Amino acid sequence: MNDRILVSRLIILVLTGQMPVRQALLNFPKDTNDTSIITAYHALIHYEADEDIRATDIAYKEEQDEYLEFIADTLSKNRTLPQNIIKSYKNYYSNVALPKDKNTRNIIKKICKFLNIK
Repeated sequence: MNDRILVSRLIILVLTGQMPVRQALLNFPKDTNDTSIITAYHALIHYEADEDIRATDIAYKEEQDEYLEFIADTLSKNRTLPQNIIKSYKNYYSNVALPKDKNTRNIIKKICKFLNIK
């Protein structure tokens, strides 16, 4: 399955209450460089962080739900998210990293990078 379609499905599962945000985030593609997927990841983090606001402000909840639905719809068509959306999350990219693949090859690469071995 295409990674963008997977992320789209994860977002829909969150929006429909079938999956907690944390579980969806843990199921995101590992080690991706796709800015649309990275943006979707941060949009879900933002969604989770605003849970208290969403509980008291119905208009905000509906707007945030529609925003995530748009992201999911765009990714389900294997399209890149609009640059204004990607740009709005770019400042967060280095603060929260996507889950990493923990296979042996990646661990060795990280150790070599840490030791400055090429």
